Amino acid sequence: MSFFHSLLNRNILLLILLFTGLGLVQVYSASYIFSIENYGDGLFFFKKQVLFSIIGFIILLAVANISWKWARLLGISLWVLSVLLLIATLVPGIGVSVGGAQRWVALPFSLRFQPAELFKVTTPFAFIYLIALKDKNLFQHPLLFWVFPIFAFTLPVLVLSLQPDFGTIVLFSCLTLAVIFMLGLKWRYVLISAPLLILSLSFMAIWKPYRLARIKTFLNPWSDPLESGFQLIQSMVTFHSGGAWGVGLGQGQGKLFFLPEAHTDFTLAVIGEETGFIGFAILLSLYSLLTYYGMKIVVKTEDLSQKILAFSLTMVFVFSVIIHIGVNLGVLPTKGLTLPFISYGGSSLVCTLLLFAWLLNIEKHNYFVY
Repeated sequence: MSFFHSLLNRNILLLILLFTGLGLVQVYSASYIFSIENYGDGLFFFKKQVLFSIIGFIILLAVANISWKWARLLGISLWVLSVLLLIATLVPGIGVSVGGAQRWVALPFSLRFQPAELFKVTTPFAFIYLIALKDKNLFQHPLLFWVFPIFAFTLPVLVLSLQPDFGTIVLFSCLTLAVIFMLGLKWRYVLISAPLLILSLSFMAIWKPYRLARIKTFLNPWSDPLESGFQLIQSMVTFHSGGAWGVGLGQGQGKLFFLPEAHTDFTLAVIGEETGFIGFAILLSLYSLLTYYGMKIVVKTEDLSQKILAFSLTMVFVFSVIIHIGVNLGVLPTKGLTLPFISYGGSSLVCTLLLFAWLLNIEKHNYFVY
């Protein structure tokens, strides 16, 4: 069967190519001055992102074309690997600390990998594996009843809280609630689990003083404009400077050491300044279109496990976009999450392409005709 077997498939691929191209332009624009000052090479981050793009597309083409049996096995295997790598981030000599967070593992050639990115895109396979065990009544075995849920959900959250990576915990929690909602569980279970989840997240938020400070800053960033409120204020100022049409690509001032993490966590603010509200609206429309195509796969897929997987993968993408946009606009507390395709980050880009590889694989084996 030809790889370009349907109109939906081609549309998704074209959007992915467009997003990846836009991401390369944005990484170059947002990181050039920073790269010169810190590495003596204005293309330092851009060249790495090009390499990650090539690796990601090779993975996308390979995974999208394998059989569903192997694609599912790969997903479950990578999910187990992601949990083990999350644990490895806390092991001295393997884990790498950046900015006070132990979220990376060291790779050859001075590269780093962030296991949380792989964990996010493979967690949907844990859901379908859990449902498969339930359908086969394997949970009657006490070992599976206790060990698997703890390994699948409790252990990763515990490790993420120790890194710490509260943003991924929030995304994981939102994904879990979305899947519960999709499965049509009785409302009493939803009404019981939702408050418990909110209370748990609230406790985690106030347990650490710096998280509580972020919440206070979110409510009033001008209470500490030079410290905890600095990032959010600079993001708002950068957005405001763009106006309706922007100051022009490459002409933004916020990325000139005013806006921290301009090429990663706050890259959307740079886009808002350089392309204005119009550019931001176009980007948001493109994300919405890609989400629409993902949900179209969900609707058309008949197999329940594939449907759940397609929905979960699409929601991982959606929540990642929403959280990044919310942080940059000041409607969510500051968290370090990349914007899919656009922010610099090899782990994020490769794993996002892997996510869409599985979506394309599901679409291929359902082979929709338009």
